[in-house]
Amino acid sequence: MTNINQTLSHDLCTGCGVCEGACPFHAISTIVKAGRFLPIIDDTKCKNDGGCHRCMDACPGVGIDLMRISKELFTDNELKEDKMVGKYLKCFTGHSNNEYIRYHCASGGMISQFLVFLLEKKYIDGAFVTAFDPANELLISSYIATTTEDILKAKGSKYAPVSLHNAVAGIKAASGTKYVIVGLPCHIQGFRKLEAIDRKFRDKVLGYFAIYCSSGRTFYLTEHVFKERGIKKENLSYFAYRDEGCLGSMVAKQRCSVRDTDSNTEAILYKGYEVYKERYQSYYHPLRSFFIPRRCLFCIDHYGELGDVCFGDIHVEPYIQDTIGVNSLVVRKKLWLDWLLEAKKEGCITLDEISVEILNSSQKMSYKKKERNGRFINLNRLLGRVMPVYDVDYLHKPTIKTLIDYIQNRFQQFLGRHRAMWWLITLLKKNTSNLK
Repeated sequence: MTNINQTLSHDLCTGCGVCEGACPFHAISTIVKAGRFLPIIDDTKCKNDGGCHRCMDACPGVGIDLMRISKELFTDNELKEDKMVGKYLKCFTGHSNNEYIRYHCASGGMISQFLVFLLEKKYIDGAFVTAFDPANELLISSYIATTTEDILKAKGSKYAPVSLHNAVAGIKAASGTKYVIVGLPCHIQGFRKLEAIDRKFRDKVLGYFAIYCSSGRTFYLTEHVFKERGIKKENLSYFAYRDEGCLGSMVAKQRCSVRDTDSNTEAILYKGYEVYKERYQSYYHPLRSFFIPRRCLFCIDHYGELGDVCFGDIHVEPYIQDTIGVNSLVVRKKLWLDWLLEAKKEGCITLDEISVEILNSSQKMSYKKKERNGRFINLNRLLGRVMPVYDVDYLHKPTIKTLIDYIQNRFQQFLGRHRAMWWLITLLKKNTSNLK
């Protein structure tokens, strides 16, 4: 085996950062390049020639045995299985019963509220989360949250790359023994692979909370959105991709001297700051695939099938009528199911069971990942390209439509990678409904 350069050479890196934590010789650093997090290797420290390939052992970019690992992890007698969801005990809708958390956290605030409950009960020692950070050039930072305040700082969706490269070292160095990691499906795949070779890390992680993921986005998405709207990140004191209700709005708070707020009807003055708001669907949906990394076209895991509890939206009737916030969630282990039911009994959350069919009807991207993305994998194999390997039997043969869809997606991604062409995105994004 080779080191993580093999993943990079085939453009299969997810940017998860797990390889940095996996390397026992500290030979890997995570940097930002071409709008993404990518690892670089210090060859003077790398011991791959001596037989170490831990970075590759933990890499989710090259694929993972979803079926085998989920069978080993989830063993409760009441487990059911669904092609889209994977193994599960129950599916729910729910929301926080705290009005602030429900309104300002992602969808119904279930992740934030459940983590607060777990901390207060001392069922966990902390949670590894990601938050907006105005002092960070990239506007995000990841850390171990050990208080309610820490948890709430991490509220809301992050439509930007998130690297959890500091999670392994941070959790190993922490004094507690019961931590939750909140991440995307690719993060959790990497950590599950790492658990197989790093006992010290495995023994300190109690569970994983997965966030449904249709696909990642590069940092160029945020840069493009800011450029079009005259938002200066160096002047931001607060930013959220989604805030204030179900789906909600992008909210940016910056010093009002940045631009002429009197001429901008979407911005208001508040105590010396300019607060810019725009509905989530207005700025995000028209961008389609312009800022999606190529690797995301080959992901077949929408829900986070190796997560203990998985959280996302639910935008079907009657839930779509809710304007405050409602989550859907999948539970795969009885321990977490019992704690969710306890949180409901104590009035922290509202929780209602739903069928897996209702859940899947609200997550159309799950079908695309299993069907379309599986065909994309086989198309690229026919073209002689190295693809991620999954132990599943439902990756169908590509068709002419597959080729057309793939070319359209790659064209959009090409525009998104080149700033000089962003003027074309402004012209095209309102008319890309046929370029999915």
